[in-house]
Amino acid sequence: MKNSTIKPNYGIDAPGVIINLTVIAIAGLVLSILSLLFLVMKWQWIGWLLTLVFAFTFVVCIAEAIYMLLGSKVGKLHERERLLDLVDIEGNEVILDIGCGRGLVLNAAARRLTLGNAVGLDIWNQRDQSGNHPDATRKNAQAEGVIEKIEVIEGDFRNMPFEQNSFDIVVSSLAIHNVHNSNERRKALNEVVRVLKPGGRFGILDFQHVKEYAQVFTELGMDDVNLIGPHYLQFPPVYIVTGRKPNN
Repeated sequence: MKNSTIKPNYGIDAPGVIINLTVIAIAGLVLSILSLLFLVMKWQWIGWLLTLVFAFTFVVCIAEAIYMLLGSKVGKLHERERLLDLVDIEGNEVILDIGCGRGLVLNAAARRLTLGNAVGLDIWNQRDQSGNHPDATRKNAQAEGVIEKIEVIEGDFRNMPFEQNSFDIVVSSLAIHNVHNSNERRKALNEVVRVLKPGGRFGILDFQHVKEYAQVFTELGMDDVNLIGPHYLQFPPVYIVTGRKPNN
């Protein structure tokens, strides 16, 4: 049962980026005001041009920062449900969420289970999400009323600590793009295929490298590989790659 006295907190995605955008926006605002006060009289049209450039910088950067913040607090809640809808959870599956972070997708998947359970795998890098820690994942699971349905394990999704054919469904949200080398990302996708049971489904949500993911899954022989999106409730806009491991 969901604990109504504790509210889940799924953190802010890419907090460093939001902070940097905000700092640049403030600098743009300050410079535009200074330019308007001092440079317009001295340099006329050059002063107006600089004022407009600095003002434009302020507007763009503050808009992106707000967009990212809203995506982290509201948009990603809608996108996780879209992701889980696409993998057709029936209720008795064993589900793996790679790069589970504070449990956004993990706990939502667990809520859809009746007899199954959900496993979250992560290294809990706080640079990618504020307050990222396995204790935060468990606390959110407690708040969502699914603590008995989930398990969290520390590990790298490029070398998962699971046997072959262990999971009915593998999902991931905004995690694999953090691996900057394409060969290393391919290792992660290979691992998704390895740990999936024959007939198992996968859904990978991300904003970068999604065409690459779809191509690699196709090369690995997955069935019904689809690239769905873009969806604009998060910034940058996100896509979802879905598919199924063949039964043979």
